[in-house]
Amino acid sequence: MTDHHYALGLTWTGNRGSGTSGYRDYDRSCVLTAEGKPELLGSSDPTFRGDRTRWNPEELLVAALSQCHLLSYLHSAVNHGVVVTAYADEPLGTMSQVGQGGRFTSVVLRPRVTIADLTQVELAREIHHEAGENCFIAASVSFPVTHEPEILVAE
Repeated sequence: MTDHHYALGLTWTGNRGSGTSGYRDYDRSCVLTAEGKPELLGSSDPTFRGDRTRWNPEELLVAALSQCHLLSYLHSAVNHGVVVTAYADEPLGTMSQVGQGGRFTSVVLRPRVTIADLTQVELAREIHHEAGENCFIAASVSFPVTHEPEILVAE
């Protein structure tokens, strides 16, 4: 087994002067940093008094699943000889809130994949299952990650 480590920095920037003296007295803003990368501005979901112009953890989780699937899919495509010429996704994550807590109940990935060869449409659709099994992030979550792919053929 090989371990991989992912280091980053997170700094809360939401102290308005009185810290967390009250629920409405602080911003949920933070800055995520990693060596050699641009800063990522974070906050909570607007439902939880966050800044809608910043990324929230729930969006970042859905984005991580989508990006991981993309990378796993492209790898599988190469292994199966499928030439992918374009790929876009519009994933949808569902989180159920219960009281103060909550949990994700599902993420649906909806990749729109363009391939070069009309005869490989079914193969291109099938390898989404393989990519899902190989995605490190999907293997790490306790809710279903499903796929609703659309396969197009380049003209």
